Amino acid sequence: MKLFDPNGALMGALGKLSDVVICNILFCLACLPVVTIGASAAALYSVMQDLIDDKLDEMVLRAFWTAFRRNLWQATALWLLCLAAIAFLFFFYQVVILLGGTLGRVYLVSFYVLLFIFLTGFLYLFPLQARFQNKLRHTLRNAWLTALLSLPWTLLVLLMDGTALYLSFFMNPLAFQAAIFIWCAAGFGVVALLNSYIFRRVFAKIAPGLYAATPDGGRAEGAVFTDETHRDQDLMVHESSYSDPDWNRKA
Repeated sequence: MKLFDPNGALMGALGKLSDVVICNILFCLACLPVVTIGASAAALYSVMQDLIDDKLDEMVLRAFWTAFRRNLWQATALWLLCLAAIAFLFFFYQVVILLGGTLGRVYLVSFYVLLFIFLTGFLYLFPLQARFQNKLRHTLRNAWLTALLSLPWTLLVLLMDGTALYLSFFMNPLAFQAAIFIWCAAGFGVVALLNSYIFRRVFAKIAPGLYAATPDGGRAEGAVFTDETHRDQDLMVHESSYSDPDWNRKA
């Protein structure tokens, strides 16, 4: 039957779903030491990006492990910086709660502003780490610039991820254990896959600036972002057209 044709759409979709599940399990296992969560996230997004682009030419296990090793040190450094930021936000919130009154409400607003700024850049840190080989400061800079320059897409990803978390853990607290099982089985992979579809669109929109680089690894004239070495060498050099002020409004 054509429905079960190995080269058909159904079997292709089931194959991708199995890749997502396997990658999700590998991600969860690699996150167990906690300190390796950054490298695990970068590896997860690396495999998801290859899966979307139909460039996953090897077993998921091998692709994940290769990306994990490649990103281990820098992604871990990024994750430790994120942990420091999370700790700061946590203690800042505790102080705000203790203040109370008008001053407390003012600082509470500032807390939510800082939280929003952190989350918007955090969304792009590990997808960018997975796709580009940059110095630490350039990855940090690129993450928040990308979040700002593609704000509508950033808000959409925040809404999607926030909704997934709310439906899983807060809408029905009695289903907490089921939610844990779903996330450990496929949740992180599915979310990363859906996010990667949007990130691919974002990267395509800002590619003239984000990908712009000279063959020797420097920044091309007019480029906004720094890309020392693109993971895909075929896309390393692009003509910059970042001067278009309406790129973010185009479909």
